[in-house]
Amino acid sequence: MITIALSKGRIFEETLPLLAAAGIVPLENPEDSRKLIIGTSRPDVRVVIVRASDVPTYVQYGAADLGIAGKDVLIEHGGTGLYQPLDLKIAKCRMCVATPAGFDYAAAVRRGARLRVATKYINTAREHFAAKGVHVDLIKLYGSMELAPLAGLADAIVDLVSSGGTLRANNLVEVEDIMPISSRLIVNQASLKMKRSTLQPVIDAIETAIQ
Repeated sequence: MITIALSKGRIFEETLPLLAAAGIVPLENPEDSRKLIIGTSRPDVRVVIVRASDVPTYVQYGAADLGIAGKDVLIEHGGTGLYQPLDLKIAKCRMCVATPAGFDYAAAVRRGARLRVATKYINTAREHFAAKGVHVDLIKLYGSMELAPLAGLADAIVDLVSSGGTLRANNLVEVEDIMPISSRLIVNQASLKMKRSTLQPVIDAIETAIQ
């Protein structure tokens, strides 16, 4: 049995055509079903529905053979024990620094001010600001980042941005791009050795579908 870890929402929807290219079609939509383990058109393949942030953990520990996770999630997880053969080029967005529209971020950085930065991407933010030599206090949040500067909790946020509409609606502006983000296919390294004859054709079919 091959187990694929997926999360609901945009990544799941954009993954469906890639799985279909490998002859794998989930028998139910997780948005409509309460099931967390869903069969597919292939009797030897099943899908487990988990939180996006948990996908790498399920794959790392072998509870899933394959998974699809955003680069942002993988950086925070650390990617230990994971093979990342493919950039699927789906769920594209970017990681950026944003501040209130009236905040002079460049001047604050120049004068060496210590900035309070709200984010759920602590590792990404720490590496970014350390590389620039900017002193920051990182504030871990799980909910809407945009509220933090508005409520006076933080000077800036590090978050994912797609269209930028939510930033604009809350009078925030992008001041720095950190990196482009897209989703990756991840594979349990032990599974790839033990089940290569069944996993490799799936990986190859997905790669062909991307191209």
